Amino acid sequence: MSNQSQRAQNNSTQINNALRALEEKQPPNKRDFSVYITDEGEELSTKERAVKAVEPPASFKPTDQQLFLPNGLPNCEFLKTHFIHEGRLHEEQAIRILRDASDLLASEPNLLDVPAPVTVCGDVHGQYYDLMKLFEVGGDPANTSYLFLGDYVDRGSFSIECLLYLYSLKLNYPDTFWMLRGNHECKHLTEYFTFKSECLHKYSSTLYEECLKSFNALPLAAVMNKQFFCVHGGLSPELRTLDDLIRIDRFKEPPTKGLVCDLLWADPVEEYDDDDIDQTFLKNTVRGCSYAFTYKAACQFLERTGLLSIIRAHEAQDAGYRMYKRTKTMGFPSLLTMFSAPNYLDTYNNKAAVLKYENNVMNIRQFNSSPHPYWLPHFMDVFTWSLPFVGEKVTDMLVSILNICTEEELGEETVVNDSYNVNDQTAISAVASSPTSEPPSEVDPDSFEAKKQTLRNKVIAIGRVSRMYQVLRQESESVAHLKQLNSGILPKGSLLHGSEGLKRTLSSFEEARKADLVNEALPPSKEEVNRREQEKNEKIKKEIESSQNSGPVFQRLIRKLSQG
Repeated sequence: MSNQSQRAQNNSTQINNALRALEEKQPPNKRDFSVYITDEGEELSTKERAVKAVEPPASFKPTDQQLFLPNGLPNCEFLKTHFIHEGRLHEEQAIRILRDASDLLASEPNLLDVPAPVTVCGDVHGQYYDLMKLFEVGGDPANTSYLFLGDYVDRGSFSIECLLYLYSLKLNYPDTFWMLRGNHECKHLTEYFTFKSECLHKYSSTLYEECLKSFNALPLAAVMNKQFFCVHGGLSPELRTLDDLIRIDRFKEPPTKGLVCDLLWADPVEEYDDDDIDQTFLKNTVRGCSYAFTYKAACQFLERTGLLSIIRAHEAQDAGYRMYKRTKTMGFPSLLTMFSAPNYLDTYNNKAAVLKYENNVMNIRQFNSSPHPYWLPHFMDVFTWSLPFVGEKVTDMLVSILNICTEEELGEETVVNDSYNVNDQTAISAVASSPTSEPPSEVDPDSFEAKKQTLRNKVIAIGRVSRMYQVLRQESESVAHLKQLNSGILPKGSLLHGSEGLKRTLSSFEEARKADLVNEALPPSKEEVNRREQEKNEKIKKEIESSQNSGPVFQRLIRKLSQG
């Protein structure tokens, strides 16, 4: 028997043995899929929570009797606990709170007159569990006056909870609880960052629109104890006297320039404490809008208005606050920045602070971050998040299946014995579960070449799919990096989450702040965002298509199919 015949006989025997093994395959052992066994051998029930110490989210929405007091005001204690357990409201209940708060805020002037004693708070940014800590440190709102300087939403995952709870406190304590507008309380930023997507995920666009209406009602500034000018951002060259604030029409989306823009966006210059800057206002290159004001500008404003100091928020601080250079006339800090979101973005590792002012004594209290439930970026569910990872593994499996032959085997034809018996043909038919057709008497060369080309295209397609999932996986991982998600590339912005990947690379507050500077600027327009998104998609498409399937598996398979 020739070597060719022997090889054909061996191949036929192996095929028959494989078919017989498939026919005689034993049914798998019955398994209880409600029990998962870890690599360490621990059995876990899929019907119970693996970590029982973590309470499940609240599974109910409250009735009106639970949420509202007999006088119609929100029950703040119930709402506080309900939100701590990640509970949600009926949409009409949330809208009722928003509308009632909007009406109350709209009745207040642009410039509030806030008496002492009072606790002044900076940015909150959707960090609800840290907000609870803030009230522990600052005092119970039932018997403590509060002034919040804005930025209640965006960046954090619990913005709507923060907003609804703060509005509920405002409704219950209208004469001792005050709220100013921040630069994030607007349509432009909430669309670009995370608040709009959070509202759509937890409620609907109707609720989001009600939030925007309430933002337009928020006052712009306050004078505390007739001594301190309180505002979210800073000063403006158009702000000569306090009367300039009274004439503003605040009930609209903030413009990108002018007095309102400056009140929400302005910053002190980095060299604020230097006394050798002769100018008063410089271009704000960090924000991309408004101005950066100098020590000279602050002193001139305080002299014109007869005030003692400026208290503002708007900038993250490592210690939760920063006191700037003292005035020459009064010897008191000319400027004070407050920031009340600890470990900002789960990345900054900063402390937060509140300012308690009572009996002409200023007491700053710091606090650290509190544990909070984890949300995936952009409020994705775990299946959407993991799809690129699963897809990449599936394509890896396909590649492995195609790679069962050695390089030598791919370079030669596989021959089998032509003399199958009847049992062999029956086995083949049984396994295939479809009728077998008689082989053609002649092989059509064109048809054979077409089939080869089709198979070759499929191999290339698998390579492109594999590359596509690899790129998608890398994109999903990059979402976890602090500023990658919010750099204006994605049409809806978002994010602002992403602590896990960053904790390995950003170790200090200053590093995190510098990495996040791009998100501190005024976001681009919708048209610019869409243009960047289109460019990004084109880049990914070219990256996938330009991949020449250079892996050895694809090269061997394509070489095999090209041999004719």
